[in-house]
Amino acid sequence: MKSIITKLSFLLLILVLTGLFNSLQAQPIPPRKPTDIGAPIGGNAPIDGGLSIMLLLSAAYGTKKYFFKRKNKTF
Repeated sequence: MKSIITKLSFLLLILVLTGLFNSLQAQPIPPRKPTDIGAPIGGNAPIDGGLSIMLLLSAAYGTKKYFFKRKNKTF
């Protein structure tokens, strides 16, 4: 009996959570402004600055991991 109650409560919890988060679906694309005739849908936001920073940090992290692994290696 206890196992049936726990299974039913778990099922009820799953159903309630899916009902609550159903409204968090992706929103439709906002309408375009008349001034954005040739602009892409995502806007004109540049990604170069963030991409460069991410590549620089990942290279620094990889270098750090390489040197620490090489330093702690015993022969």
